[in-house]
Amino acid sequence: MTRLLSQSFRSVKPHQTNLCRASSESQTGSSSSTRSSWSVYLILSTNNPIKTYVGVTNDFSRRLKQHNGELKGGAKASRAGRPWICACIIFGFKDQSEACALESKWKICSRKLPRKRKNGVMTEQEDNISLELLRHRQAALTKVTGSFDFNHLEIDWQLDPS
Repeated sequence: MTRLLSQSFRSVKPHQTNLCRASSESQTGSSSSTRSSWSVYLILSTNNPIKTYVGVTNDFSRRLKQHNGELKGGAKASRAGRPWICACIIFGFKDQSEACALESKWKICSRKLPRKRKNGVMTEQEDNISLELLRHRQAALTKVTGSFDFNHLEIDWQLDPS
């Protein structure tokens, strides 16, 4: 007796038209509310090694908990230096694509922008390191404003880099 593999291992689930319509309607309704909630954020580590991280999310409180290890997920790059605190958050993006574009430009500009030095040597004190990192990220963000439309965005610096 021969049995077709397609009968034993079904690759396509049977469609339920009512269920599909209901779920697609709920997804479109919920996506319109999340569209305006995309944000780009800058977080600062509070333990060694002191560093910053720029990311994009549609739920910042959840994302910060992930970075701090309270929830699963989060970037591997943010495991060291926990806990993290919010330094800056930018709201008002039209969509995820626009938020990701700013995140990318900010990161690239931060990498290319030369580091400021005091007396030819980088400062080694933790407070100064945090301040210098924030100033560097702020300078990069200021430079990006020339190539990105910020008119509809709200920038909230929660830690003062000046």
